[in-house]
Amino acid sequence: MSATDDQADVERVLSGDIAAFESLVRRWQGPLVNLAYRFCRDRARAEDMAQEAFLRAYRALGLWRRDATFSTWLFALATNLYRSELARIPPRTVSLEDAPALRDSRTIDGGLEERDRDHVVRQAVLSLPPKYRDAMTLFYFHDMDVAAAARSLGLPEGTIKARLSRGREILRAKLPRRIGTVQPKEA
Repeated sequence: MSATDDQADVERVLSGDIAAFESLVRRWQGPLVNLAYRFCRDRARAEDMAQEAFLRAYRALGLWRRDATFSTWLFALATNLYRSELARIPPRTVSLEDAPALRDSRTIDGGLEERDRDHVVRQAVLSLPPKYRDAMTLFYFHDMDVAAAARSLGLPEGTIKARLSRGREILRAKLPRRIGTVQPKEA
């Protein structure tokens, strides 16, 4: 995957070779579905959301200004779409206070296995207010750096850093009751 391949495919689509868009879809379908899944935690819904993102990208392809890579533009478009979709029909979540504490009977001390701990942390992030959830989803689960997350959300880097910090504070207050001490990576 390279930015030049993306740009060449976009140029082909814009010059009338509609089939060239298939290459872009094949290249970015997995990452867009994964990003959508991190927002909604429902595979079927994530696939539908990614399909809608590609449809909107196709319709707006001529608006790509090329001041950023195609993938950055595509992820920003998709992130905004996913946020709008979740605002329209939010995922079903359970408050951390209402969720039972998880215990793993397989371990001697009753603590959680790594996989279970990861699941609880992901659910906790999804229960955050959207402005913190979106920043944390891109940074932690989609491995974007602060600059890329800021571009995707259309926000200044300082705002992303502040939202990551506040999101971690909220999680630190809630998670120790569920899984013990959790140390999220710092921005």
